[in-house]
Amino acid sequence: METRTNTRTGDAGVMRCADMFNALGAEARLRIVRALLRAHPEGLVVGDIQAALEIPASTLSHHLERLKHEGLVTMERQSNFLRYRVNADALQELIEFLMKECCAENDVVKAEDLLACCPPAAKRKK
Repeated sequence: METRTNTRTGDAGVMRCADMFNALGAEARLRIVRALLRAHPEGLVVGDIQAALEIPASTLSHHLERLKHEGLVTMERQSNFLRYRVNADALQELIEFLMKECCAENDVVKAEDLLACCPPAAKRKK
């Protein structure tokens, strides 16, 4: 199988996106990110994530650390609590990577089809 390097993204960018996708590839971590997206921009404290997703504390800690290591979430200490938020910039980077590779370069996926599944914020709030 032949691979090609995208000169705009570069090898480092491809590796970074691969690491982020790999982190999202675990079902529990994807559920965590989804919960944090729903709570954006306030985020959630660890206890709320654990209660909502019913993940044991030690397992949750491992998953949150992996997401934080890959830059997909941020953590802020608030007194005795740790508050996690999704890193919107990192998600934007992944979306841009996919858009460039799938839409701009090859037109495998039509950009307008992707945009159709994401209505403007004003329409979502109605």
